[in-house]
Amino acid sequence: MHVKKGDKVVVIAGSDNGKIGKVLTSMPKQNRVIVEGVRMVTKHKKATNQMQQAGILHHEGAIDASNVMLYCDKCKSGVRTEVKIENGKKVRACKKCGSVL
Repeated sequence: MHVKKGDKVVVIAGSDNGKIGKVLTSMPKQNRVIVEGVRMVTKHKKATNQMQQAGILHHEGAIDASNVMLYCDKCKSGVRTEVKIENGKKVRACKKCGSVL
């Protein structure tokens, strides 16, 4: 999977096209990610006990990982990545400008 938890990504397809957010959860087996502020879903919650309140909750839903690209702050757009070796470690870098993501 090309994105990991904590990555800054841009949505490239769907109704949330163009939105930028941080990856909250990465699910490699399902090839899906949950991005902050993207695909908000509504859940109607019933009170289970007196302490918990009933109501309508809004939270992020999962989207396919193929619908997001890593976001480069230097290029200000979604970019493809390449793997570079710096100080003996593999790092992801922007294909356009070469900056480490």
